[in-house]
Amino acid sequence: MLDGKKMSLLSLGSTHHLNDFQQRKIINDYFRLLNSSNELQQRITEIYSDPQVSSPEIEVLQFENELDKVAHLLDLQKHIAESVLQYQIGRTLRTLGITDIGTPFPPILFLTTKLPRKLIISPRDAIIQEKSVSLSADIAVNEIIKLENNVEENLNYSALVVPIGGVSTYPTMVINTTDLRYLIETVAHEWIHNYLFLRPLGIRYASSPELRTMNETTASIAGGEISQAVIESFYPDLIMITPIQPRILQASFPPKKSYQLQDFNFLKEMYQTRIEVDNLLAEGRIDAAEQFMESQRLLFWENGYRIRKLNQAYFAFHGAYADEPFSAAGTNPVGNDVRLFRARQSSLATFIRKISWMHSYSQLKIAARTF
Repeated sequence: MLDGKKMSLLSLGSTHHLNDFQQRKIINDYFRLLNSSNELQQRITEIYSDPQVSSPEIEVLQFENELDKVAHLLDLQKHIAESVLQYQIGRTLRTLGITDIGTPFPPILFLTTKLPRKLIISPRDAIIQEKSVSLSADIAVNEIIKLENNVEENLNYSALVVPIGGVSTYPTMVINTTDLRYLIETVAHEWIHNYLFLRPLGIRYASSPELRTMNETTASIAGGEISQAVIESFYPDLIMITPIQPRILQASFPPKKSYQLQDFNFLKEMYQTRIEVDNLLAEGRIDAAEQFMESQRLLFWENGYRIRKLNQAYFAFHGAYADEPFSAAGTNPVGNDVRLFRARQSSLATFIRKISWMHSYSQLKIAARTF
């Protein structure tokens, strides 16, 4: 639900009267405050975790007071910053031609907030997202582990609680992040889901694993391209500074270093892991598949990718985002056909319009593979 501050900004249309320099200053100020907030919270956590600090409650007082001041300023800055980004993304969508009535519909509205987590449940003998349950954003790690263990011990299922980057409610809820490129991509990704919801592809989102993958891969491709266009138009100085990371890295477990700077190729290793797991499960070797996933998890961990748990539920969730040639989707042909179909369209707008009216994977397969 929109609060009073957000409604006031929308009714005034204040961001339309700001020039590019003023918009950029608003965004810079917002991220400066957000960085300060994150640093203070991290400092407080470190003090409470430091065994050498005998009275952490006293040590953190000055940081908690400063955090309160920053939180107040951040609250004041947040809504205008969101409105600026909504305007910039909307203007970009019009430039790209992704509007049917001259303006984005539904209108772009988002709120940065804490997001719920999801409990993903998959059978142990196959990688299928059989159930997804929304959980509190504040659920503690020990409660997460207890919940996963409870599902796995009492049912013959694989379970994993995952963080998410956005929720396509209206207004969209997106992760509170200091990564501008990822924030824009997430807002655009979730807006695409809202756009598709009014059309056959979105309406049939949950009717099959193939259609879910079509939806998520379409939104991921579009979100990435729209984000890049916004950066090029409004933040050209960031083009060479900010590396583009796969969505799977951004929303779940940030690596210690950018995957682009390491010899270890996360995406290819995850792709190969998925292929081997699929082969083992197809042979009925469930225990071997699970042992292999754990050994691979340790390999990822040693290379800076802090994956807490790698199992069938992990692949069931992340495998739907198949916008990269190598990904947790493995050899699933659906993602490849979405990418192929996009490559054969003259523009992003044409791609989105055509695929949005598809209601089955067979339609996509014919369209993607027919010359």
